[in-house]
Amino acid sequence: MLGLAFFGIGISLIIDARIGVPPWDVFHQGVAQRVDRSIGTVIIATGAALMLLWIPLRQKPGIGTILNAVEIGLVANIALALLPQPESVFVQVPMMLGGVLVVAIGSGLYIGSGLGPGPRDGLMTGLAARGIPLRVARTGIEVTVLVVGWFLGGQVGVGTVAFAVSIGPLVQALLPRLAMK
Repeated sequence: MLGLAFFGIGISLIIDARIGVPPWDVFHQGVAQRVDRSIGTVIIATGAALMLLWIPLRQKPGIGTILNAVEIGLVANIALALLPQPESVFVQVPMMLGGVLVVAIGSGLYIGSGLGPGPRDGLMTGLAARGIPLRVARTGIEVTVLVVGWFLGGQVGVGTVAFAVSIGPLVQALLPRLAMK
């Protein structure tokens, strides 16, 4: 639960820095603007919808899957209400970079708990189990949500690129240190 809370806080830091958000959050932002709901509510609804896609893929959720689908969105709603939205790039850049690091720590904690993949990760592993190479499944999903979110009005920027190129190496470095043994 601590890892998922960190994830939600990290996403909120990135969003409030306003210089680009991770691909899934470009999608969440775009949808939130179109349906006039908070981004946290859209994160929760998207997680639930993705778990429905698990059915034909024969993926099985764990308690961590359910918690992921709900907690990140709830924490994001709270954190976004509390965090400032800085105007200075000298505050925005460290805020965004700090958000990426907090998401990586959160990822290491929640993945390392072994209580089930998040709804987005389960979609990727379900497709991979059906013969689609993991890198193709992950890249295809990320590019699709990025493009759809951008067309819906989500924020793409330097933060999007920074997240995309740094989250994998950061999680890879942190996961062994944060995983429950």
